[in-house]
Amino acid sequence: MAKVISTLFISADGVAEIDPDWHFPYFDDNMGRAVGEDYDTADVLLLGRETYDSFAGAWPDRETAGGDDAPFAKQLGDMRKVVVSRQPLELAWRNSELIEGDLVAAVTALKADPAVTGILIPGSISVVQQLLAAGLVDELRLLVHPVAARAGRRLFDEGDTAYHLKVQATEAFPTGVIQVVYAPAEAPATVGYDDVKDQVPEGTDS
Repeated sequence: MAKVISTLFISADGVAEIDPDWHFPYFDDNMGRAVGEDYDTADVLLLGRETYDSFAGAWPDRETAGGDDAPFAKQLGDMRKVVVSRQPLELAWRNSELIEGDLVAAVTALKADPAVTGILIPGSISVVQQLLAAGLVDELRLLVHPVAARAGRRLFDEGDTAYHLKVQATEAFPTGVIQVVYAPAEAPATVGYDDVKDQVPEGTDS
């Protein structure tokens, strides 16, 4: 079964709606490598409407221009792109298709498709939130920037149920960005203060 992986640039205070002013100063070769590794895990991109519009408005022209980023632009163009939109959308970028019907049902079918090896969700916050709630995200790959953005959409919105995660991998970059790879985890056993009080630091006499 194919993995669903979410990759997001995110601030230290959880804002995943990036602002170029706090994102690009921290982008370096290490982050570029990490992003490339994320894309290499997948043969399908799952994109929300806004992310698709942003990508389709930039990457085809970059591929045509033939600059340093043209090989990556071609990689994106060659990948199958599945787009989530509540309204009709003209898909001019090659290998793009619109999800028909319910998002959760469509992604469940994609995961079970033997022809699909991996599904990557770049950005697309609302899509990630819906699939997290449905238990369909296998990995969260977060590139945590050393900045408190203080404004913008957060990945984890208000809700009644906590998301428990386990750390799969971490890497710190010279810019201060930390890559953290999480996977879903079972909720830990209920623990209260009485269960941990023997681990509280002992006071020292002055």
